[in-house]
Amino acid sequence: MARTMRAMSDSTPSNAALARTAPTWEVELLISGVAVFAMMQLPGWLDSAIFAMEPRLDQGWRLIAVLAYFYAKCAAVILAVTFSLHLLMRAQWIALMGMHSVFPQGMRMDDTRMGPIQRGIEAEQPDDTAEAIERADNRASVTFAIGVTVALIMLAVCLGFCGTLLIANLLSRAFDLQIDTFFIVLWVALAFFGPMLLAVLIDQAFGHRLKSDGWPYRAVSATIRFYTRIGMGRRNNRVVAILLANKGERRAMLTVFGVMMLAVVGVFASFIGMNSRSQLGSYGLFPAADGIGIDAEHYDDERDPARDGASPYVQSMVIRGPYLQLVVPYNPRRNNAAMRGCDVAEDAPERQQAQTRLACLGKLHALQLDGKPVADPDYQIASDPRADRPALLAMIDIRDLPRGRHELVVARQPKEGSKRKKPDPAYDRIVFWN
Repeated sequence: MARTMRAMSDSTPSNAALARTAPTWEVELLISGVAVFAMMQLPGWLDSAIFAMEPRLDQGWRLIAVLAYFYAKCAAVILAVTFSLHLLMRAQWIALMGMHSVFPQGMRMDDTRMGPIQRGIEAEQPDDTAEAIERADNRASVTFAIGVTVALIMLAVCLGFCGTLLIANLLSRAFDLQIDTFFIVLWVALAFFGPMLLAVLIDQAFGHRLKSDGWPYRAVSATIRFYTRIGMGRRNNRVVAILLANKGERRAMLTVFGVMMLAVVGVFASFIGMNSRSQLGSYGLFPAADGIGIDAEHYDDERDPARDGASPYVQSMVIRGPYLQLVVPYNPRRNNAAMRGCDVAEDAPERQQAQTRLACLGKLHALQLDGKPVADPDYQIASDPRADRPALLAMIDIRDLPRGRHELVVARQPKEGSKRKKPDPAYDRIVFWN
């Protein structure tokens, strides 16, 4: 350490470059070292949170939750990668500093085993160790600044867009408006940001031709001035503004938007992968089709309540008692639309309203056992104890069933707002052995 300090305080031109070290390197290392482990854990926590929350929400609330999850996870992934890369870059910088302290003479070309052609090419390079140290220092600081700034932009977009969508959804439900709040928010966003975008494009294309006393000039100037005052000017994000001014606008914008797109594509791909039933590997020839396989989420002793959806389940694949205990969790995306049509007398006692809703919900989940309808499943109001969600409970008497394989089919409604090309099966199939 003493040798490093002497090297940094040396007045020779080579060592004077070391004095240009970024003054924030200690704080950068402190933040990266402390926060990198938290950022590594945050994406997994967000995954668990969205899987636990998604089955509880209808289409409107689910859209807000999923968008907030995407933006928040993108920011978390960007920060995790940024802090990890920054630590590696700072480690390289420290290694260069140490090597320069131990070997201040740098590379000794005469002692290096090279041919004359390669030696001549290497000798032509104007680089020295001090310049390499400075570049490594600058590279680490710029990486840290870009990553933190892009993550903050993602969080700002999350708060702005999801907050507006939340307000629109609340107003829609308060006034019982049958409208698609997502597209309304998009139109509002376009109406809000459109004038600023139009004014900037006019300024860049025709600004030098506009006369300062003309109304087009005054209109463009007033528009840009207004948006700048409310926090949309370039100086409001000084990191991006400095990068645009010093690294070239096209290069800097490609870097910023490239980081964003990589994060968005990565998070989207991981979300699709986690929701897909296909497993990673060369399993293309393995037989797979909806309705013929056995899914672990239909058995209470095998399912993962934190990740599996609101699917019906029985106690086990092998039933050893006289009753088959069927639990059908309530799924807002599948059941809300049908339940709104349930004829419930609003002036009836609360208990009678609950019984009417129970009868309507029971009809949505008709049962078949080994191809024969179950006449009266006698659903009870219950809950999924491990996932803490409301559910129906049916105790099905199987004492008269022969030993062996049996099949229970539970009817279900299509998902609200589902536009899948592949048809959504109208039932859940549960295989068990008695």
